[in-house]
Amino acid sequence: MNETPSDLKFLDTHEWIKIDDDAVIVGISDHAQSELGDVVFVELPAIGDEFVSGDEAAVVESVKAASEVYTPLSGEVIEVNEVLEENPELVNTSPYEDGWFFKLKVTDENLGSADNMMTADEYLSWLDGNN
Repeated sequence: MNETPSDLKFLDTHEWIKIDDDAVIVGISDHAQSELGDVVFVELPAIGDEFVSGDEAAVVESVKAASEVYTPLSGEVIEVNEVLEENPELVNTSPYEDGWFFKLKVTDENLGSADNMMTADEYLSWLDGNN
């Protein structure tokens, strides 16, 4: 089990963000990757794509299912984790480090929306209450 980093914020759709100056790094939680099973393919957004919070931004496919990855905040994609195209299993082995999906440039007012997201402890408690 991957340790859940305390500096991340979570959505109830199992995406996480890490704030990196005026950008956020987006991935899926350890719980989400374990529910999916072995990840075999990741479809990433293109650099320059713009999303509104809640938009489908990526797709992750496993041996069990395909699942959408939603953008937690509005912004523009400034970087994607190209390593996932060759090594999608990083989503399973390192969901909070090497298995991130994309980086969004967000405005200050959009960054404030992160305050409404769950902390790592809140997310883990929420998971316990929903399983």
